[in-house]
Amino acid sequence: MENIENQNTENTGINLQKEDSNFELRIDMIDLKNSLQKVKSEIGKVIVGQEDMIEHLLAALLSNGHVLIEGVPGVAKTITAKLLAKTIDVDFSRIQFTPDLMPSDILGTSVFNVKNTEFEFKKGPIFSSFVLIDEINRSPAKTQSALFEVMEERQITMDGTRYQMDEPFIVIATQNPIEHEGTYRLPEAQLDRFLFKINVGYPNLEQEITIIKNQHESRVEDKTEGIDKVLTASQLKTYQNLVKQIVVESQLIEYIAKIISNTRENQFLYLGASPRASLALLTASKAFAALRGRDFVTPEDIKEASFAVLRHRVIVSPEREMEGLTADEIIRQILEGIEIPR
Repeated sequence: MENIENQNTENTGINLQKEDSNFELRIDMIDLKNSLQKVKSEIGKVIVGQEDMIEHLLAALLSNGHVLIEGVPGVAKTITAKLLAKTIDVDFSRIQFTPDLMPSDILGTSVFNVKNTEFEFKKGPIFSSFVLIDEINRSPAKTQSALFEVMEERQITMDGTRYQMDEPFIVIATQNPIEHEGTYRLPEAQLDRFLFKINVGYPNLEQEITIIKNQHESRVEDKTEGIDKVLTASQLKTYQNLVKQIVVESQLIEYIAKIISNTRENQFLYLGASPRASLALLTASKAFAALRGRDFVTPEDIKEASFAVLRHRVIVSPEREMEGLTADEIIRQILEGIEIPR
């Protein structure tokens, strides 16, 4: 974290030394930073490495945004999401997506009550503050469409009645990038509703050794056992409101707009990012600033958020995709080609 702050200082010319008595925060971010550090510590009791995934999950938590986690089986996608949910004192539900899953299995259904001869709505598992959807690409388009309204508007409409979701409401979904049999590609409209898409890779050799040692020495079957609750729903809501107040200078707003505009004009991209991506990048950069204990955004916050915000919102042109060019490489080229505000 210290390295990142030093790097920010070099790139922006802004004094970020929080220990300096001359530096005074306009918004008190100390409690937020300490609480999120405790959440990381709780997750760290089980998870070795994967700092990037955890950082992005915490940023999404502060942004009240949904997350899509993509990685091969066994890289701790699901267990990390479960551990994060356990550190927050809110309702949690897990939905395993399968090809035969129906929308009513997610949203709920109306059941006839013979006692009062009326239909009653029985809420489905989506009615939870923290929802983990495992293998989201295993269900067909009909089931995927059930998530459109609830992910965007935090409500569902059933039989003409609107049901509002409790706050916070966050969906974390996982998918496997290498299996294609029995899977369905997520519609662009649904992908756009995720604040982040996090790509999870393999641990390095040292981390792999630590993972094996921890498993060998562990005598606990349930890995989520011993994880303490750190945040309440009201605390999280307070922190989310603090993040909204973080200062973003006008030249940084212009910087965000230039990044998004460049994706639409880039010759290597078939589809550029929408205005929703601009808003997502703004919100995410505020969250990263808050994680660093700052009440203002720097260009490095924007650059750090750009990959997870944009990689699922742009489509590489077929010719470039055949050449092996990825969305991340194009985003990196875009960021390198735009002058950083000073």
